[in-house]
Amino acid sequence: MNEHKVYRAIGLMSGTSLDGEVDVALIETDGRDYVKPLHYMAYLYDIKVRDKVRESFGKLERDSNVDEAEKLVTDIHIAAVKAFGEEADIIGFHGQTITHDPDNHFTWQLGDGARLAQETGIDVIADMRANDVKAGGQGAPLLPLYHKALLSQHEIPSVVLNLGGVANITYIGTGGELIAFDCGPANALMDDFMRDRLGAEYDNGGALASKGKAHSHIIKTYLQHSFFKKIPPKSLDRNVWSIDCVRYLSDEDAMATLMEMSVMGVVKAIELLPDRPVHIYVAGGGRKNRFLIDSLHNHLRIPISTIDYIDLNGDAIEAEGFAYLAVRSLLGLHLTLPETTGVASKITGGILHSK
Repeated sequence: MNEHKVYRAIGLMSGTSLDGEVDVALIETDGRDYVKPLHYMAYLYDIKVRDKVRESFGKLERDSNVDEAEKLVTDIHIAAVKAFGEEADIIGFHGQTITHDPDNHFTWQLGDGARLAQETGIDVIADMRANDVKAGGQGAPLLPLYHKALLSQHEIPSVVLNLGGVANITYIGTGGELIAFDCGPANALMDDFMRDRLGAEYDNGGALASKGKAHSHIIKTYLQHSFFKKIPPKSLDRNVWSIDCVRYLSDEDAMATLMEMSVMGVVKAIELLPDRPVHIYVAGGGRKNRFLIDSLHNHLRIPISTIDYIDLNGDAIEAEGFAYLAVRSLLGLHLTLPETTGVASKITGGILHSK
């Protein structure tokens, strides 16, 4: 019997891939070991919001464009919660990352938590990365504690691999220990190329990449980047790389090369783990890229399945995770720890905005 209070929490997530939707999820949780996913919805927003947000990428100071982007980001999150129509005790509001530079103690997620609370009538926890970054941590990945709660009944050591704009992994060891870090780009560069070259949102199932040939010299140069030499925990700004390195290639070869870059980032990450995982569970939009998943399996020879295989919704995991962290923040529990972000000691975070 659970002795802790159980909260209804809504989580909101808009990823760095800018895929045109806000993920909204409702869970029940005590902020500790008990988690029960209840409901999920993807709220689609106007492409003009994405374009305005993209103009703010890399910004270090507020200007009129950032102000406009933040208003639009907040507006779509308010609309998403209202369309969701669920009551909750707390909302976990991630916001929209525009710059992430933890080496200089800086991270910026757009979103007005106070206005979200006022407009929805639900208390909001926002700005969940900043406290960790200010304390010397990477501020990412933020969801390892949620991944651990979800996989508590499954075989370990195992890995949750999230393929969003950036790829990150959570390793859960045989003793319950956690290791987490970013691996490299996942969907961000591939989606950028598809929009730039073909006006499409993404490469459905990896169909275009499967017809091309990855250019090994580009992959080799990519893997020589200083990021891959860093010891975890480590995190990554989605803007570290661009699609410039493949602009001279055919559509097929460019996509095959960008996909192989994403795959090799994960392969290098798995090599850094203390034990070989018995299973990799894949969440995030990239899990729908069948060619990418098959390529990962060919490189790693480890059982890989989408997290949906264990009756979880791979689209909802990140939003659910921020709902979970909101409850932990409300209770003053730690959100991050040295093994996941490199922060000196376990630390809580988030700012409470009352309705």
